Amino acid sequence: MEEFLALFQGHFKQGTFIKLTLSKPASKSADLSNIYLRRVRIKTADYVQFTYRYQQKDIIKNYDIAQSIDQLNSHLGKDFLHATLLSTREDVSLFFNKKRKVRLQKRRATSTHLPKLDHNKTKNYLIEEDAAFLEQLGVASKGRVHKAHQDKYRQINKYVEVMSGLLEQADLPQSLQIVDMGCGKGYLTFALHDFLLRNSRFIPTVVGIELREHLTSFCSTKAAALGWQNLSFIAQDIQQFDAEKIDVLIALHACDIATDIAIAKGIQADAQLIVCAPCCHKQIRKAMQSDNRMQSILKNGILEERQAEILTDGIRALMLEAYGYETKVFEFIALEHTAKNIMITAVKRKEVDKPDASTLREVASLKKMYGIQQHYLEKLLAQNY
Repeated sequence: MEEFLALFQGHFKQGTFIKLTLSKPASKSADLSNIYLRRVRIKTADYVQFTYRYQQKDIIKNYDIAQSIDQLNSHLGKDFLHATLLSTREDVSLFFNKKRKVRLQKRRATSTHLPKLDHNKTKNYLIEEDAAFLEQLGVASKGRVHKAHQDKYRQINKYVEVMSGLLEQADLPQSLQIVDMGCGKGYLTFALHDFLLRNSRFIPTVVGIELREHLTSFCSTKAAALGWQNLSFIAQDIQQFDAEKIDVLIALHACDIATDIAIAKGIQADAQLIVCAPCCHKQIRKAMQSDNRMQSILKNGILEERQAEILTDGIRALMLEAYGYETKVFEFIALEHTAKNIMITAVKRKEVDKPDASTLREVASLKKMYGIQQHYLEKLLAQNY
């Protein structure tokens, strides 16, 4: 701990300090989720700006270096169990276990660019504009995000913010295997890998699965240019993909039953975290019968479509719960400028030999109400349980 604080103070005074992040709250119910430190210049003096990120708000305070050390002493090993210091010379991580035994780890610097020292920063993004992958993917150049990609940049940061919280909730190993199904051009895949390298206790291995070979070739080239050996891309139908180990399964905008295929893969691989943003709900819409009590409403096409979306994703969440997951369904910022912005997240809470019978009865009741014979996710899971 003393060595870590001395390194922080030394890099700050030498002008090599980039940022410092406190993460992994000691209490899962804590309102304060992270603290972010960066250098700011106020008039002619340099200070450390602390951004305290609470569930509903951010609080920003500026301290001199001595006050900053006091603040870190009051939080490290007490409120937070992990800290990551980034400098232009080295990356340093500090880990506390449940018994508060401490471990220090040093790695090669992941960035050699010093951030801007503007005091009036509009937002403290988890992914800074000068992140090298943003330039590789054409989102930014010379440390600034292109005007045409501002929406994409905000989407990237919102996604990383959501994922950082979910990763702390799940029971995950340090060597983390992540599979991103239907990764497209890889903006979010690269962003998550970058964030984990810079700000977390995890050592990530990330695999992007995408059917279109020209996109996986593009992504592989960019990952190689960044020197990211643990980020790879495979051109394959997600239905054909099999992995012995998946800790985190991600499927953003997999169309119709592709979302069900991804969820089933995650459950069958005993993934500790599953994150989906569904797109299209054709299977249930076609299967819905019009002779139920909702007939007078569902005769309107737009309402039938929305009901099919609610029903499809509601049953997906219930099926995940039946297999031991704690689920949430919420509105997420639109990805790729689409109105399909519902996200389903599932954190594994218990191991099950067979799905929960009472939850399956709820699913059966919903299907009966709408005249549905089978949800596609049921069919996939029935093959393995």
